[in-house]
Amino acid sequence: MDDSPREWPRVALGEICDIQAGGPTVRRDEQTRAGIPVVRPGDLRHRRISAHSVVYLDPEKAGELRKFRIAPGDILVTRTGTVGRVALVTEEESGWLYNTHLLRVRAHDPAQAPYLLAFLSGRRAADWLERRAAGTTGMRSITLRTLHDLPVSLPPLDRQREIGGALEAIDDKIRAHEEIVRVTADLRESLAELLLTDRLPVPPAAAEAGGTGRT
Repeated sequence: MDDSPREWPRVALGEICDIQAGGPTVRRDEQTRAGIPVVRPGDLRHRRISAHSVVYLDPEKAGELRKFRIAPGDILVTRTGTVGRVALVTEEESGWLYNTHLLRVRAHDPAQAPYLLAFLSGRRAADWLERRAAGTTGMRSITLRTLHDLPVSLPPLDRQREIGGALEAIDDKIRAHEEIVRVTADLRESLAELLLTDRLPVPPAAAEAGGTGRT
């Protein structure tokens, strides 16, 4: 059910965006320690791309796949598995590649990108895509044509900017907090290794705190 205001027109996503299928899968034997990152579905987290799990492709090989490079403002949408998960491409990921399990959405008007991200990550869009996905549980997929036909409610452009900007600010905060958690977790692992191999003494205050309440 579409509960958006009636005065907001509805258009197919493909009428206002260029939608393109994904590129290389990147086999394990093709991965390199450095080079051009290739985004996979698992790298989409909280509507952003996580750089900590991407695989890399040799720059020479990547040069043959220029049409699959992403640019700031692009939106990546998962095509298989958990269909419809999305992420906004930022300046940090400019020039990266995306693989065959993703679709790239590029708004004709870049100003609409934050709003379209908000719409695509919403419940109505997710439900619409899920109902039209093919395949069995765990192996669901959508086609480029399905995403092209997704109906989008379009408020006036200034309202789109307000909606997109408000949610984009929250997503940035989520990403910042997630980075703090990741760095703290890495610190904990390093500290544990030093303590468990007796290469670092346990600070007295920490030992006393750890013993509080024990019998």
